[in-house]
Amino acid sequence: MESARSALEKFWSKMAKTFRNLFPQVYDFANLWSAYEKARRGKRYTEPAAKFDMHIEENLFELQSELRDGTYRPGDYRHFYIYEPKKRLSSAAPFRDRVVHHANVNVLEPIYEARFSEASYACRKGKGTHKAMERAHWGIRNCSWFLKGDIVKFFPSVD
Repeated sequence: MESARSALEKFWSKMAKTFRNLFPQVYDFANLWSAYEKARRGKRYTEPAAKFDMHIEENLFELQSELRDGTYRPGDYRHFYIYEPKKRLSSAAPFRDRVVHHANVNVLEPIYEARFSEASYACRKGKGTHKAMERAHWGIRNCSWFLKGDIVKFFPSVD
C-alpha cells in the first residue's frame, strides 16, 4: 500500500507543471472548427445550429477575432424546466457559446485529465455513469463505509 506521503508527492509532482500561452490555441481556427463540429453533434437540425451553419466560416472568423481581441462576450442563457426525476431549472448556452466551450475543452482537457483523481467519473472519456456504478458496486462489496453527498443548487450559484 502506498504511504500517504508518497501519494501526496505523486499528486504534487503532477500538479507542478505550469502551462503558459494556451489562449492562442483556443482561438486557433482549426480548433474552433473542431469545436464547432463537437458543438453541433446531436444539435445539427436545431434552429440555432442551422443559423450558425448558414454562415459558418464568417461566424468562426468573427468568433476568432473576438476571442483574440478580447471583445468576446457570452450570450444570454435560455432557462427552462425539466421534470426528471423532479422539477428543476436547467439552462442552455447559445450555440455560439457552446462552440467556445468546446474550444476551451479541446485545449484544457488533456492537461486536466492527467491530473484528475481516478475516483472522478463525470464527463470523462472512458469513465462515465456505468464505470462509476461498477466502482460503487465494488465499494459496496469491499468497503464498510461510504459517503454520499450533494451540494444543493451548486451550479446556479456559480456566476
